Amino acid sequence: MSLSETELISLRRKLHQIPEIGMEEHETQALLLQVIQAMPQKWLEIKTWKTAIMVHVSGQKHDYTIGYRTDIDALPVTEATGLPYASKHPGKMHACGHDIHMTVAIGILSYFAEHQPATDLTFIFQPAEENASGGKQLYDAGVLGDWLPNEIYGLHDNPQLPAGTIGCRQGTLFAGTCEIHAHFIGKSGHAAFPQAANDMVVAGAAFVTQIQTIVSRNVDPIQSGVVTLGHFAAGTTGNVIAGSAQIDGTIRALTQKNNLKIQQRVRKIAESIAAGFECRLELDLHQGGYYPVENNPQTTASFISYMKNTPEVDYQTTPPAMTGEDFGYLLAKIPGTMFWLGVDSPYSLHSEHLAPNEQAIQKGVSAMIGFILQRQTEIN
Repeated sequence: MSLSETELISLRRKLHQIPEIGMEEHETQALLLQVIQAMPQKWLEIKTWKTAIMVHVSGQKHDYTIGYRTDIDALPVTEATGLPYASKHPGKMHACGHDIHMTVAIGILSYFAEHQPATDLTFIFQPAEENASGGKQLYDAGVLGDWLPNEIYGLHDNPQLPAGTIGCRQGTLFAGTCEIHAHFIGKSGHAAFPQAANDMVVAGAAFVTQIQTIVSRNVDPIQSGVVTLGHFAAGTTGNVIAGSAQIDGTIRALTQKNNLKIQQRVRKIAESIAAGFECRLELDLHQGGYYPVENNPQTTASFISYMKNTPEVDYQTTPPAMTGEDFGYLLAKIPGTMFWLGVDSPYSLHSEHLAPNEQAIQKGVSAMIGFILQRQTEIN
């Protein structure tokens, strides 16, 4: 039998207790494999890559493959929920709800392990969404091989939506992100003799100030972008001129074109600051696989139509968000759709208090099973 709601909630709580950072999800992988291997294996084939798991479900026809992806990693956050099934791993927590993501994926898979799908399905349990572009690593490694989907779907839980609500939109759902790491290197010296030093507090401050013009003067106001510098470290004490400054931040944009444009402006400004202050610059703009999550028009139209017209589904059209997700890299390679699953919590994603409403799990499972069945009839 397909896993029941009670069994799924129990699994979610087990997963919640063993959060692991990206590419270290060994205990998580072992538990997921145990559950998957307990399902009927007639139509299943399983393979692993590092801490990832791929499950191929053989359909009645083999000329098309629908993919479903879940992330499996956690965050370096100390849990403060007080739940009886709180994290057993100090300093680590499923504060982004990936335990919910995994459980929904397992629920969908358990159904199709019992009911042969019309077309092939590929389930991807992907590591390192939070910290190391696990989707990009997995795709670029070529490990999916013949299991590579023709289209792909995935969800992210949303604390602001009622439990079980499905949220989606055409176009960009999540922004693309890029890390900024700028190191300005000058010359330290005595505060009383500035002419003998090269002050990187002043250089860094100029960089911080000029960066603020990028979104206001280089990005179309109708479109959207964010440049935030959240870390500035320079100097050791008040009467010593700082010989270096480390500044770190992030870029967010709703299209890859704008993300690259903002990156170009950050680089140009940093290089100009370095030239003007006659200092050395070490600049790392790291995007990795965190492309904008741009939903495919065709798959998303089908998805939204099903969710809107299914009485059991509570559907909402949602605005784009500036959060990042490496599913964007997979969507740049494979047509597909990402959607929100409401989990009704007063706390935000990444909060140490996040406690998703588990009633969302079965609703998410049922909605996706129904959509996949409908989508297969459209394809065939």
